[in-house]
Amino acid sequence: MANPPNNRGGKPQQRPNGPRPGNNARPANTAPKPKKVDDDGEGEIELEGVVSAVLAGTMFRVKVANGHEFLAHISGKMRKRFIRLVVGDRVRIEVSPYDMTKARITFRLN
Repeated sequence: MANPPNNRGGKPQQRPNGPRPGNNARPANTAPKPKKVDDDGEGEIELEGVVSAVLAGTMFRVKVANGHEFLAHISGKMRKRFIRLVVGDRVRIEVSPYDMTKARITFRLN
């Protein structure tokens, strides 16, 4: 039996062979673009310190060797893995060059 006609009459419509509208398929002959690397030298500063206080909302005071204290929060991967921190833990932190009072805890060293 033939295809049923659509409501407009005439021949039934056929789907084109290309990608469907809204489908974000990349044509086969294009390569993915490389990600841009930030080479301006303004990346995070990595330091090691000791947790000196546990504050509310997963915030911590971290004291580094030269005596500076930073207000630090836990990175997302540490939250995801349920890594707990207590006073006295040695940690690695990343300090933003834009605000030298805040940091992100990226690793527990002990």
